[in-house]
Parts: sequence; C-alpha cells; structure tokens
Amino acid sequence: MAERIGQSTVRLCQPVIIRAAAGVVGHKERKGPLGDYFDIAFRNDKLGQPTWEKAESTLQTVAVNTLLQKAVLQTRDIDVIFAGDLLNQCISSTFGLRELGIPLLGQYGACSTMAQTMAVGAVFVESGAANKAIAVTSSHFCSAERQFRLPMEYGGQRTPTAQWTVTGAGAALLERGQSGVKIQHITVGRINDYHIIDANNMGAAMAPAAADTLRRFLTDTHTTVFDYDLILTGDLGRIGSQLLHELLQKDGPDITPNHQDCGCLIFDTEQAEVHAGGSGCGCCASVFCSYILPKLQRKEWQNILFIATGALMSPTSSQQGESIPGIAHLLHIVS
Repeated sequence: MAERIGQSTVRLCQPVIIRAAAGVVGHKERKGPLGDYFDIAFRNDKLGQPTWEKAESTLQTVAVNTLLQKAVLQTRDIDVIFAGDLLNQCISSTFGLRELGIPLLGQYGACSTMAQTMAVGAVFVESGAANKAIAVTSSHFCSAERQFRLPMEYGGQRTPTAQWTVTGAGAALLERGQSGVKIQHITVGRINDYHIIDANNMGAAMAPAAADTLRRFLTDTHTTVFDYDLILTGDLGRIGSQLLHELLQKDGPDITPNHQDCGCLIFDTEQAEVHAGGSGCGCCASVFCSYILPKLQRKEWQNILFIATGALMSPTSSQQGESIPGIAHLLHIVS
C-alpha cells in the first residue's frame, strides 16, 4: 500500500505503470516544434463541430479512443476514468466522455489537472480500487478565451506576459505492472497566493506554487535537483519559468540545467502571438503523452519530475476582485 514519507509526499509501494498514452492537438500546435510527435493533429480547430466548446469535448473523445486503440483495449476494460478541463463544471469532460460508459470522477486543478488526474488514478490502481484507469484532460484556445478573457470577436491586444491556451488533449492509461514507466512518488500541491490579479500573467501566479511543491518533495525524499534527468513544469511559459528559477535560487537549488517547461516546448516563443508560450490543461497533457512518455519508454530519460501547474481562477472570482492563487502537483516518474 502507499505510504507517506516526510510531510507531503506519498510513495507508491506497488508499481503503477503508465502503459500507454495519446496526445491530440489543433492546427497551431501541429505547426509548432513538437508537431510531428502528436498522435493526431487536426487542421481545423472546430473539429467539424458547431461550437468551440463542442470541439473541445471532441478532443477528449478522440484522445481516449486513440489511447484505447493503441493499448488494444475496449471501454469495458477500463474501471474508472479521471477527467477534467477548464470550462465551468468541466463540461468538456462530461460531454466528451458521456457516450463511453466508463465510470467517471471529474477533476479540477486548472492547468495542473493532468498531474492531478494521474495522481488520483495511480492511488486508485495501487490500492486495488481499480485495475485499469485513464487520466485525461483538455483545453481549447477559443473556448478558454471566451470564458476567461474577452470575446473572440473583440480582437484585443495581447500583453507580452500572455500565454496561448493550447488546443489539445492528453490521455494516459494506468495499471499495475513490474516493467515500464512507473509513477513512484506523488506530492500534492498546496495553494500559493502571491496576490497576482492579472489574468494575462499566469506564469507569475503559478511559479511560486511550483517552487513550493518542488522544495517540499526534495525535502521529503532527501534528494537534490541533480538526481533527476529532467524537471518538467506544466505550463509556466517563458515568464513563469524565469520567475521559478529566481525563486529557487534564493535558497539554493538551481534547476536551470535540467528544467524544461511544456508551455515553452509546444510553441516557438519567438512567434509574437504566443508571447510567453503555451498554457491550458491540454498543454502539459499533450506534451507529456506524446513527447515525454515515449522518451521515457526509450530510456532517453530514466528519472524525471513532472510538475503540472495551475491558476485557480474563474470568471466569478475575477469579477469579485479576487487574486489568482496557484497550485502545482508533482509526479516522480522512472523508467
């Protein structure tokens, strides 16, 4: 059974492997640096649907079905699915997965949701509550802009700190196993609030949470950043990554040599319109499932930390003048 070590970290005593994964993305992501790695890259971001929101639901449907095809499984083989997204009441997950008939537990961690769904799924599998579980998340640029910022028709000027919400989804299959890519430790994030109020500066809101979670994990496990081949953050983007480095350097650990960020990997940040990089639940989900996991399977990396970050905001909280708290969940993954 899983056991707690230190103050914040859980060690999985029974091996839980990430057996397979699938990442699907939209047109812009297809043209980015990782375009050739994704399982499916659509040429039209509406995916044949009448609305952006329905298109995002379709991303989840396609991601899960692609995963099942890769794993040669049927929906009846899956005991539970953990799913989440950015839209109110996680409607992308609800309507995207309703026809599959798989027991569902909805999750919300903002852009940290992929790590959260994998963490909860791994504990279910390790405990025997499920034999096979799927973790899936999604986001869509147009649906997120419409909910959190301005109508698409407005055409407002984007600030240099702004990030581009990824149109994409990722799905991962978890089960018990002795060989394969394993989830070894989990550190659940705690809320960090530096009173950021700018909805166009997600990196600043999330960086303190990433630093806090990483520090707690290293303390609990008595390890250093040099023990890991890669420290991968979810979607801090260029600005948030710089802030993370500065926050950590104040008390010692310099992660610059082995740190990468999904928001910087998925887009060319020199493109003016993406500014600080990518964001959204689908950012780290699609990058991890299509780019990072295959490298672990080939043992190009053997020991990594996956820290997905999220900005815990909503239109309601912003309208009430609330700040934007951040959270970050960590998975220690070995191959």
